[in-house]
Amino acid sequence: MRDLADSIESMEQLATVWRAMVLDRDPHADVRDLPGIAVRWADCRFAFWNCVTLTDVGADAGLLKQRLNETAEIMRSKTHAGFLWVFEDLLDPRARSGLGEAAEQAGLRYAFPGTGMAGDLLPVPEPVHPELTFVRVTDDDLLRAYADINSRAYGFPLEDGRDGLTGSALWKSRVFAYLGLRDGVPVTCAAAIEADGRLFVALVATDPAWERRGYGEAVTRKALHEGARATGLTRATLHATAAGAPVYPRIGFRPNSPVRFYSLGD
Repeated sequence: MRDLADSIESMEQLATVWRAMVLDRDPHADVRDLPGIAVRWADCRFAFWNCVTLTDVGADAGLLKQRLNETAEIMRSKTHAGFLWVFEDLLDPRARSGLGEAAEQAGLRYAFPGTGMAGDLLPVPEPVHPELTFVRVTDDDLLRAYADINSRAYGFPLEDGRDGLTGSALWKSRVFAYLGLRDGVPVTCAAAIEADGRLFVALVATDPAWERRGYGEAVTRKALHEGARATGLTRATLHATAAGAPVYPRIGFRPNSPVRFYSLGD
């Protein structure tokens, strides 16, 4: 059985990191900690920067229904689409079994699954991949390439990813963001940022034309290696998509809470 403390850590890491990311995107963004709900909403075209998550621990079915209705109202008030993140292990058994129906009644549509992961795994050896060279993102051109890889990987228009990242000072300074280049062309990317004594891995992506070559694992190891070397941290966390979930245990991450992503229904 998973440790509830790990699931709480996973939720709190999201709230901490997304606060920094969203306020970096827009200092006037909607960043609020409400009873049982953390709002981290830049209201930009990059949907991942438009986020709400539930923060109650042990919520029962009645409280879950209330929170979902409140969340749907928040999302309806926004210009741009985003996601509700639900860490399933934070719900009591009855609430968890009824989550799908309760979300549908609130006007929310299941989007895709994820998994919180963490591990005391740092430092990791500096990676070597025979087809890649690594470069840290330090200027706008590299950051635009990073955004474009994410847009291609997640099926967003290129302008959506650029709206989330282009011009960021945070990503060019405090984030250990790396591109993997094949023959000088950016094909994969990963980033790590310090958050409450941990390194949080974010926005790992590989251009769909270059998947299944170990690129994502290699560039993630690079971001973790450089982040740990600079900070001395030993613990890392992340939230994996279904595509990335098989990769991270090879680095040393262990799954904690399953995550369900919801968007507003039609």
